[in-house]
Amino acid sequence: MSFQAYLDAIEDRTGKTPRVLVDEARQRGYDRADVKAGVIVDWLKDEYGLGRGHAMALVHVIRKGPTISTKHVGSTGSHRDATDTLWLDGKAARASA
Repeated sequence: MSFQAYLDAIEDRTGKTPRVLVDEARQRGYDRADVKAGVIVDWLKDEYGLGRGHAMALVHVIRKGPTISTKHVGSTGSHRDATDTLWLDGKAARASA
């Protein structure tokens, strides 16, 4: 599953775009450097029913922003992404962009 596919699945499961969830995390102070990933994972599990893998994808975005490694960009594997910049504004908005 690509990184973007994880974010799209999060949107499907929660009804919220990744950007909205990142904003919620920031409002809670979860973007601070001293916040452990487990705190964020627990919040996403309790509030939205997300599993660890999906939650960790969002942890990455909360901590590092939408840029990802180019390791899988343009590859042919199941983890490939089209670009090194993730789309956070929802699947519908991406389709019209």
